[in-house]
Amino acid sequence: MAITTKESILKVLSAYNPWWKTGTVSPQMSKTYKRFAFHEAMKRLTDKGIRRSVVLTGTRRVGKTTIQYQMIEALLKSGVAPQKIVFISLDHPMLKLSQFQDVLECYHENIYAEQDVYYFFDEVQYAQDWDRWLKIIYDTQPNTRVVATGSASPALMKGSRESGAGRWTVIQVPTMSFYEYCELLDLDRPNIASDLKVTTLLHKSQIERTQIMMQLSKVQNHFMRYLQVGGFPELALADNDLMAQQIMREDVVDKVLKRDLPSLYNIRNATELERIFLYLCNVSSEIVSIEAITKELNGVSRTTVENYIQYLESANLIYQSWPVDMAGKKVLKARPKIYIADAAIRNAVLMDDSVLTDPVEMGKIVETAVYKHVAAFYYQYATSVGYFRGGKKGKEIDIVVDYPNTKNILIEVKYREGAPIADDDAIVELCEEASAAIIITKNADDYGVHNTKCGKDLLRIPAFAFLYLLGNAEKHGYRGMEQ
Repeated sequence: MAITTKESILKVLSAYNPWWKTGTVSPQMSKTYKRFAFHEAMKRLTDKGIRRSVVLTGTRRVGKTTIQYQMIEALLKSGVAPQKIVFISLDHPMLKLSQFQDVLECYHENIYAEQDVYYFFDEVQYAQDWDRWLKIIYDTQPNTRVVATGSASPALMKGSRESGAGRWTVIQVPTMSFYEYCELLDLDRPNIASDLKVTTLLHKSQIERTQIMMQLSKVQNHFMRYLQVGGFPELALADNDLMAQQIMREDVVDKVLKRDLPSLYNIRNATELERIFLYLCNVSSEIVSIEAITKELNGVSRTTVENYIQYLESANLIYQSWPVDMAGKKVLKARPKIYIADAAIRNAVLMDDSVLTDPVEMGKIVETAVYKHVAAFYYQYATSVGYFRGGKKGKEIDIVVDYPNTKNILIEVKYREGAPIADDDAIVELCEEASAAIIITKNADDYGVHNTKCGKDLLRIPAFAFLYLLGNAEKHGYRGMEQ
């Protein structure tokens, strides 16, 4: 007897699409809080002028599926007939074994015959020839709209370049920002202007800066917990942080390393992949040498290390930050800095309670969080986010937002007591060539203007305040513009 009959497929589809009977989406599925990516996706989906399919990419548990349910809820409330909306989880064992065409035919034969539908495909990369099917749907069903999710972004990006050129838009769903975390938990939040950006603090008086910092201090006490579990909506809402970290290890890390990536890339030895990821967790925020990894891991080949780093990046578990050439200064040999995609993932994997009291470890954790926020903020725009290391002394600037045809933004993370900056530090020497230079500090009272010998002022701002203001700018429409 065939396992994947039309009857069995229909049972699965009916279970995933209760609104066919009820007309509504369950609150447990749609949740109340909406991520920034929801608004971006709805804008693309409902655009009357440019028809684009929407592909949401991000690691497990960041809320991609919830965003789809929220979009379905919004469509139902706008008057779209429930039968015209179908949610298809391609990660479901039954649907994995089925042909893509059979699943679509089952829906159209039993639920809705016309072609003016809304397809919601979850974990689309598990469908064979998914990119070809999205192309066929786009080209042959002009009244159909598609929203898909996927955890393996290079596979999605590759499909976007080849089959999806001009047909779909990839929207990255990063782990939650500190601002989103504060909104999700409905904390007592700062009363600040909606148009307040980080760099505008440079142009205010110290009294005005103090008033703003007094408001921002409302969220300061929540910063440490955010670094521990805050990037994942469901876990941030959990009562038991230790249990949340265990779930993160099981669902976000173990399933990706032991199941998702091995199945997507035909990896035979998942243990080597785990060892490489553990190594990268230990060195997050550092410049990484492939040779050092191969030596540390006792002979894992260079090719394997390079491939597995690409796979980890594809699963949105790490970022690679590459050196940026600045002001004609010679860049040292191009080696990437590696950041774990969220500080909470790193903490959950290392399982070391002492990291939050270790100044060196906290420096790595905070730089990881800052890089994640900056990279996510500028993701959709014509910028790259890297680092600078060069010149005669090989000095470094932690994060450089590299704008084409204009001046860069320089960011140095000094999460330590006093946050010292010397006159010969790279960020001081190169600040004249930048549109803004920012020192991320540790203490709530360490803010204001840092005067340099060249006359260009640097901005000093505590980490929690910087991250919150970046989210404020993203929320209120300044995404992609100067901070």
